[in-house]
Amino acid sequence: MNPKASADSPRAILCRFFYGYRGYLVALPVIFSLVWFRWEVETIWTWPVGLCLFLLGFGIRVWAQQHLHYRLKVHKNLTLTGPYVFVRNPIYIGNISICLGLTVCSELLWFVPVTMFYCWGLYSFVVRYEESHLLAKYGEPYREYMEEVPRWYPRLSRSGNKSLVTGDLLKSVIVELHSLIPLVLVLIKELIDA
Repeated sequence: MNPKASADSPRAILCRFFYGYRGYLVALPVIFSLVWFRWEVETIWTWPVGLCLFLLGFGIRVWAQQHLHYRLKVHKNLTLTGPYVFVRNPIYIGNISICLGLTVCSELLWFVPVTMFYCWGLYSFVVRYEESHLLAKYGEPYREYMEEVPRWYPRLSRSGNKSLVTGDLLKSVIVELHSLIPLVLVLIKELIDA
């Protein structure tokens, strides 16, 4: 098969588009949650559950950042430590958890499944592009990694002797602080709606 032809297929073009705009596209359900005030369901558990989902996602992002070094300006290698021991896409799993938490906090419980399926669908396209890019960049080691580590559902029995923590916690928290902005916006929405 001609690699150029497969790279120009409609599916490949769509995957590349979603990958390139993933940061903006994942924000769409959060933006909707911030501006939509109808059909809100306020219960005693809405904020605790929403905050737990949000903080879980934020924690996963920080943990992944400690190993990935994406925004830490460190030379990047194939990351096989930390959460990447258990699952190939912890950043995206963290993002989904953040989006779900924000949707719950915004009290749009009916919108939670929409957010879940939207994020999962978006990231399904994104990881297809990303995997082909990483396979081209790292070759056989990445192919072996793909065979050993699941894409979405973590295998928790896999730590072995690989490092699960690093010393970059403070730096990782600092570079992930931008993830807290939507939570502040949901709090403002709650104050406006009160």
